[in-house]
Amino acid sequence: MAEQRRPDLAAMLGGLMRRLMAAESPVLAEHGLTMWGYVVLSALDDGPVRAQAALAKAIGADKTRIIGTLDKLQEDGLITREPDPNDRRVRLLEITEAGRVARRSAQARIQEQEERLLERLPAADREAFLRAARVLSEASGEALTER
Repeated sequence: MAEQRRPDLAAMLGGLMRRLMAAESPVLAEHGLTMWGYVVLSALDDGPVRAQAALAKAIGADKTRIIGTLDKLQEDGLITREPDPNDRRVRLLEITEAGRVARRSAQARIQEQEERLLERLPAADREAFLRAARVLSEASGEALTER
């Protein structure tokens, strides 16, 4: 009898991620945000003021890749960028109150949509799924390559 194999995680989660992102994009657009803008605001809202390079590393983006996103967020009054008084080459980022409102409003709408999807799971499975997703999303990339 052939061994029963499960699909690879990327195969299972890739389609789900594409559907989630497709559902989130219009919500973000209503709030004047892109996906990267939302990621930046979320990182800044969840933590203290950050250096631009540290933010890029935290969100898994190249520091030059997010410059346009940061420009737009600053132009829209959602973040501030100030030179670090200890090192003028470093730019410190901070979310503004308007940025916090935009992020949290978008997040509430996104989570309303997610609730409709999660309702398909029994309560115990739902809680287990959310716990597992949190643990795996916080695992370092090294967890995939360690032996």
